[in-house]
Amino acid sequence: MKKSNIVILVVIAVSIAVIVGMVGDFSTYETFATAGKRPGKEYHVIGQLDKTQPMVYDPAKNANYFSFYVKDKKGNIRQVVYHGTEPTDFAKSEQIVLTGSMGSNQVFQCSQILMKCPSKYVPNQTQMNKEIESKM
Repeated sequence: MKKSNIVILVVIAVSIAVIVGMVGDFSTYETFATAGKRPGKEYHVIGQLDKTQPMVYDPAKNANYFSFYVKDKKGNIRQVVYHGTEPTDFAKSEQIVLTGSMGSNQVFQCSQILMKCPSKYVPNQTQMNKEIESKM
């Protein structure tokens, strides 16, 4: 065999190994129940803020402690503790994507919060009707 063929085979083998290794790192959105089965493993949980439960953030006491409750896509409600500051317009968010792990006490320890806020660019129905009428 030529040296160039051997090099090409080694490059292909390494590429396949990298791809197979990365497949284990791809994550999907999970529920609190899934995260509770393997405490300590990091998951992405998508849900909505439960506004009936209290949100605790007191920067005078501890600026890096924010506690709130989230309802996941299966309807499970869990307390979430985020060690950081409360994000701006957090209470206005439509959906929340939490990255973190479930603690032994069934409290989700969050390391990152991504919010989906209502779009200010979607006009309401009245505005759309006025625009259509003006074009006629």
